[in-house]
Amino acid sequence: MNAHPPAHLSVIIPVFREAANVAPLVARLDAALAGLAWEAVFVDDDSPDGTAAAARAIAAVDPRIRCIRRIGRRGLASACMEGFLSVSAPFVAVMDGDLQHDETILPALLAAVEQGADIAIGSRHVAGGAAEGGFSAARGALSDGGAKLARLLLPVPVADPMSGFFLVRRDLVEEVAPKLTGRGFKILLDILLSARRKLTVAEVPYSFRSRLAGESKLDATVLLEFAGLLLDKATGGVVPLRFLSFATVGALGLLVHMAALALLVGPLGFQAAQWGATLVAMTANFVLNNRITYRDARLRGAALWRGLAIFYLVCGIGAAANVGIAGLLVRDGALAWGMAGAAGALITVVWNYAVSSTLVWRAR
Repeated sequence: MNAHPPAHLSVIIPVFREAANVAPLVARLDAALAGLAWEAVFVDDDSPDGTAAAARAIAAVDPRIRCIRRIGRRGLASACMEGFLSVSAPFVAVMDGDLQHDETILPALLAAVEQGADIAIGSRHVAGGAAEGGFSAARGALSDGGAKLARLLLPVPVADPMSGFFLVRRDLVEEVAPKLTGRGFKILLDILLSARRKLTVAEVPYSFRSRLAGESKLDATVLLEFAGLLLDKATGGVVPLRFLSFATVGALGLLVHMAALALLVGPLGFQAAQWGATLVAMTANFVLNNRITYRDARLRGAALWRGLAIFYLVCGIGAAANVGIAGLLVRDGALAWGMAGAAGALITVVWNYAVSSTLVWRAR
């Protein structure tokens, strides 16, 4: 192929299990960006379906296409950051690799930033935009809920803060990169909240398409991560986002523990019921933390079962303290079974956090 001039625009495309969509997306970008010096960087989280191979096959004949394959790292936000920091083009865009974003508005997004906007957002929620075609009812509810939370903290009005389709000057990305949390799925909000100054935002309408291949990555855990990002920014990052996530899971685990204890204390008696409730809560905490707190290092397959075994083994020490202290409090009449169970469970939560960070999610 003929040599291409240095890219004026780099399109960063975080992908996971999108092998079938790589070639169609490149073809669409080629048509939408005709006459513009552009490149596309696919950042793949080691997809098992050959997404990286599909991107590299095109890159072998088209120098505008590159692929970064990440091993042992996951997450859309961190993938975008790696893509941002790997390019030299003065403008960078982010879009999904599932063909749901309308690539034909990229020239309009670029024009908006070239004319003075700090960031231009592909928006489903301004006049002319639409989201219904690409959303299930559940996914739409998640997106709307996240948008309402985001608007509470945003320093500038943004109709579609949950958008994953935007374009920005690379120097702005370089400026905010050290302050980004790099976790979760909503890199746009992270950028808007991390900038030291009030950004000028332009929104360009587009219609969100239905997915043609692959499956959506958005679920309830994404909204929980999103809420954690908002809390992290609201507190100025004083408390680490991972700790906030773990504490939230711990609170849910405490509720699980108390619910299980209430069900078991009658037929089994307090001591046995406390052991049973502790096991249930430990399992729930492990599952939720694997899905949410350590989503970027999630254990799967054999590693999942090894991690669970280590979690049970090490947290058994905390469980023994849980049951022993709670039982002592009940026998001495210091507390009713409910309060005693809560006191024992809190000890287990603290212990679980220490071992989770040092042993369980390093067990691979």
